[in-house]
Amino acid sequence: MSDSTTGWSFVPEDVHTADATALRRDYYDDVASRYWKRPATVAEIDEGLTNDGVELLAPPTGQFLVGRYEGKPAACGGVLLLDEERAELTRVFLRHAFRGTGGAGAMLGMLEDAARDLGARRMVLNTRTDLIEARSLYARHGYLEIPAYCEGPYMDVWYGKDLPS
Repeated sequence: MSDSTTGWSFVPEDVHTADATALRRDYYDDVASRYWKRPATVAEIDEGLTNDGVELLAPPTGQFLVGRYEGKPAACGGVLLLDEERAELTRVFLRHAFRGTGGAGAMLGMLEDAARDLGARRMVLNTRTDLIEARSLYARHGYLEIPAYCEGPYMDVWYGKDLPS
């Protein structure tokens, strides 16, 4: 999908392409560095991406999108089917240089479309309390706090949203 008025385009992409891999590394670097309150090392990024389940972000179990702004790789995100009704929003990231261009909201819309295409009727996600920009984005787009549907060391708050047909 492309929008010439905004400069953004979004396409499903294999998680192992050069652009997808670079975006996933930047995503992990950003969230890990914020969590540890120091820059993540290359070794820590490598370790964090090892066996992270990203291979499930392809049909029929999920989808991974890369967003490009004026042709430059700038954003990524994925959806993972949890069951027949729910998809989980995951690895949503917009490079800092492209924030404020409308890409994050557009990416969310595209990921919601991808989840519907996979048969989901509800989107859920988990995040951390320190990821304030992400939490604000989700709230602006109709995501409401829900009870925990999973647990893990980097999960503080859970959100959900019905996906109308």
